[in-house]
Amino acid sequence: QVQLVESGGGSVQPGGSLRLSCAGSGFMFSLRHMSWYRQAPGKSRELVAHISSTGDGTIYEDSGKGRFTISRDNAKNTVDLQMNSLIPEDTGVYYCKAEKYYGESELWGQGTQVTVSS
Repeated sequence: QVQLVESGGGSVQPGGSLRLSCAGSGFMFSLRHMSWYRQAPGKSRELVAHISSTGDGTIYEDSGKGRFTISRDNAKNTVDLQMNSLIPEDTGVYYCKAEKYYGESELWGQGTQVTVSS
């Protein structure tokens, strides 16, 4: 079964940390560039971080630079997002995405909720 499954969301106070994980199955994970997106309440989904298929290239949305780190383990078919110094604006549903690869469509996980509040 082709799927992405996120885990690790939760509620945390400002300044806290969370580590999100996404496990892929049913497709060639190591060939896909991977991304994390966030959808805040009432807003459209936006890119948070992106990592190349080999892991040697990363891109971060401006507010996450210096606080978030994306990484992947192609042997385990996982991509993680370490989030530190969380702020209330980081609140939202976080989605894992496998980018398109030639004739194969993009894939999305079901999302995991992150709430940053005092």
